[in-house]
Amino acid sequence: MAETIEILQNHLPKALADTFYMVAVATIIGVIVGGLIGLLLFLASNSLFHQNIILHKTVGFLVNAIRSLPFLILLVTLIPFLAAILGDPYTPTGAAISLSIAAIPFFARVAEGAFTEVDAGTLEASVAQGATTKQIVVGVIIPESLPGLIRGVVLTIISLLGYSAMVGTIGAGGIGDLAIQYGYYRYETFVLIIIILLLVVVVQLIQWGGDRLAQYFTR
Repeated sequence: MAETIEILQNHLPKALADTFYMVAVATIIGVIVGGLIGLLLFLASNSLFHQNIILHKTVGFLVNAIRSLPFLILLVTLIPFLAAILGDPYTPTGAAISLSIAAIPFFARVAEGAFTEVDAGTLEASVAQGATTKQIVVGVIIPESLPGLIRGVVLTIISLLGYSAMVGTIGAGGIGDLAIQYGYYRYETFVLIIIILLLVVVVQLIQWGGDRLAQYFTR
């Protein structure tokens, strides 16, 4: 037990910091880029705006292609690319890039779904009043879809937490690396238990906060 406590004291803070860094970077990039792609998919499929079926199908195919890859396969596939730009792909930064690439198509579909749920009558009224696409996006689409987008962000963060644990299998840092190096290879079962409990608590807090925020913005 004393050895387990020492392991947690020496390595858990850095593992949590690495995980927070990876998930935060991937969430920011995934939400911004994925949100824009989701908006593009929505506008390209809607006859009220700049409908472009070819563009919608092409972008949708690329999004689905990336989403169809299990994260571990995507991670291994990206290692040569990460090695070329970073030198050492087995770092939290390398993992953050991989997580970002996984988050972008995931959130793109979530955002597209949230935009699709905006009342069509409201959009038609805005178009009839002569509002530009930019005005409708900023003044109608985003505010009306905000609760769904918030829930999508929460879902993305929770998914990324799970993915971030997987990067430990290649030694890229974070709580997954700690769990494998000490909980699995050194048979420190208590380390695994603590990490599992931490993940459960963190996920519950994120879900609770996201639900409250989504309810606040629900009209």
